[in-house]
Amino acid sequence: MLKLTGVVTHYGPLLVLKSVTLEVRAGEIVCLLGGNASGKSTTMKTILGLVRLTAGRVEFDSQRIDGMPTETIVRRGISLVPEARRIFTRMTVWENLAMGAFTRHKAADLTDDLERVYTLFPRLQERRHQLGGTLSGGEQQMLAIGRALMARPRLLLMDEPSMGLAPVLVDQVFDIIQAINQLGTTILIVEQNAPVALSIASRGYVLQNGRIVVHDTASALLATDHIRRAYLGED
Repeated sequence: MLKLTGVVTHYGPLLVLKSVTLEVRAGEIVCLLGGNASGKSTTMKTILGLVRLTAGRVEFDSQRIDGMPTETIVRRGISLVPEARRIFTRMTVWENLAMGAFTRHKAADLTDDLERVYTLFPRLQERRHQLGGTLSGGEQQMLAIGRALMARPRLLLMDEPSMGLAPVLVDQVFDIIQAINQLGTTILIVEQNAPVALSIASRGYVLQNGRIVVHDTASALLATDHIRRAYLGED
């Protein structure tokens, strides 16, 4: 479904991604792991066209999307749950969700999509008239995921979904991510909490200093001692 081939990205003169190649197949959950400043978020931004690549190519459904406007990429079926949630704090929960559907036809009926989101996140239905900024951190993360789902994505990009959440909420969020995948949405997750992410993933890539240094099945990554120590932050 998604394929990056030899992607090179700069911020001005600074080389950030160094010939990154990866793929996400339909129906998978794939993790992109790595420490701070490894290039994970830049990879997401490059896929969405928020950062222009210097070399290489990004393909979605076998068609190149690098160089396309972000709005066009979203219309094609890719949606993002951004790092640190980035909800609209002065808008209600309902308004935030409606904004997630901005690329769809203006007259589109959002009832079915709202029902889907409210089924996944009953708390959002309870708080649908409440301002986003008054929600707890866990509720804001639910809202960010729900907003992304309103675009009806076939591929959902998630940037650090566990960031800032209590451990019990992290487990809940990853249970929901797994449920979204089982309902038919393919998912690429950027995450520092490697053990939790790999526990629900099909495969994983490890990014270090802008390069893919390891790629394997999630179970193999979790089972290999030297990889856990070197790349996943475990003793």
